[in-house]
Amino acid sequence: MAETGIKKWLITITVITASLLELIDTTIVNVAMPQIQGNLGATLEDIAWVVTGYAVANVIVLPMSGWLGGRFGRKNYFMASIIIFTVTSFLCGNAANFDELVIFRIIQGLAGGGLLSTAQSILLETWPREQVGTATALFGLGAVVGPTLGPTIGGYITDNYSWPWIFYVNIPVGILAAFATYLFVKPTEKESKGAPVDWWGIALLALAVGSLQTLLEKGESEDWFETGYIVVLAVMAVLGAILFIWRELSTDHPIVNLKILKHRSFSIGMFTSFVLGFGLYGSMFVFPIFCQNLLGFTAQQTGQLLLPGGLCTIIMMPFVGKMLQRGVPAQFMATMGMFLFFVFSWMLSNSNLLSGTGDFFWPLVIRGIGMSLLFVPLTTLAVQDLHGKEIGQGTGLNNMSRQLGGSFGIAALTTLIHVRQGVHRNDLLVNINEYNTAFMQRFNGLIQTFVSKGYSLIDAKTAAYKAIEGMVTKQTYLLTYTDAYWVAGLIMLFSIPLLYLQKFKKNTNVPTDVH
Repeated sequence: MAETGIKKWLITITVITASLLELIDTTIVNVAMPQIQGNLGATLEDIAWVVTGYAVANVIVLPMSGWLGGRFGRKNYFMASIIIFTVTSFLCGNAANFDELVIFRIIQGLAGGGLLSTAQSILLETWPREQVGTATALFGLGAVVGPTLGPTIGGYITDNYSWPWIFYVNIPVGILAAFATYLFVKPTEKESKGAPVDWWGIALLALAVGSLQTLLEKGESEDWFETGYIVVLAVMAVLGAILFIWRELSTDHPIVNLKILKHRSFSIGMFTSFVLGFGLYGSMFVFPIFCQNLLGFTAQQTGQLLLPGGLCTIIMMPFVGKMLQRGVPAQFMATMGMFLFFVFSWMLSNSNLLSGTGDFFWPLVIRGIGMSLLFVPLTTLAVQDLHGKEIGQGTGLNNMSRQLGGSFGIAALTTLIHVRQGVHRNDLLVNINEYNTAFMQRFNGLIQTFVSKGYSLIDAKTAAYKAIEGMVTKQTYLLTYTDAYWVAGLIMLFSIPLLYLQKFKKNTNVPTDVH
């Protein structure tokens, strides 16, 4: 039964606050990754697990959160998710080594996935049916604010305190959210005789996703299929995926209802959501590392750079919803969104070693506008043919697809960066020889500079070689990050034709898709 008066708003504030914990933590670590990497002695390939481990755990728990809420009671499950999330936040900040941090982030992701989906259910039950639009708008706004504030908060904390505080900051908020949930959220009956959980489906999903993710993360550094355990991971990923699909299509109570893929718009929408996740999370993984490791920006500067684009997304979201309700085809808006994302990637690919903070304002604003034109329209296109229970199941699958796209995007771009570093370095070293006039002029000029500073001729030559090595390294990284931006942008651009394989519908109801 819906609530009224002050209690309705207290519950709304409680569940949105709890959701913001999870949503902020999807991006708050991004700007702190170079510091975590240096402090815990992790490589670039390893540090990606801090983000992807959390995201993959989210993906695994999303389909089963409804069953858990029914089995243990929605209020109990929600409160337990908040408590586990809060405790693992402390453990993440207190991690003694990189392995501990990844393990605690995975547990945090498992709690966060259930926390978000359950919060949405509680909110929709709290508001009267005629006010559901307002409730979903509030929840959707929170979904945008969380990832927007994450990098800014993370940058401020990292610069002024230390990286563990990006996790410790969750603790007081989590305690308040758990207490408020206990006081205000109405309990629901437990479904003691509910449908059985598809444990085999969960296990096979975890096997397929985990094996593939590890394969993507470790493949390049382990020389791909020249290493035995990489071959094993590849086999496990393929077999896990095949068995998972067979299991879900043959059981009476699947954890993921794959039969709804018979709807063409939905199956295509799953792929476009995957592409959105690839570009969204992949680009936001590369950008902070590019700014801090190559251009020397602080974590706070990097976070502040991302804020205007996020604000543009927040401001544009209500207008996108109005345009959909007035009959503007979702395909047109999504096309513009994908094109704007490509423009953002192209602009970043033109960055150089002298780029300053002001050079990134417009690219990130363009990206923010593009994201606002993608989130709701893509989901609208995906679920437009679904009915009844299929809508909830489809939204969960769509969320999962976007999260997987983000995980794959981070892993793929990390691998691309690692591979292209060697290629670009070799290309640049070809030009460093005594027969290259431009190189010799630069080299002799550096020697003269060091000699004028009091170096002996031998020491000046050594210093000049070190300076050249530094220039080559920086140029290598610059060219490598340019490749990553191009790949993310082109994947988005080449996905545009898929939008027009989906049905055109007018006056479509705008769904809520927040994860």
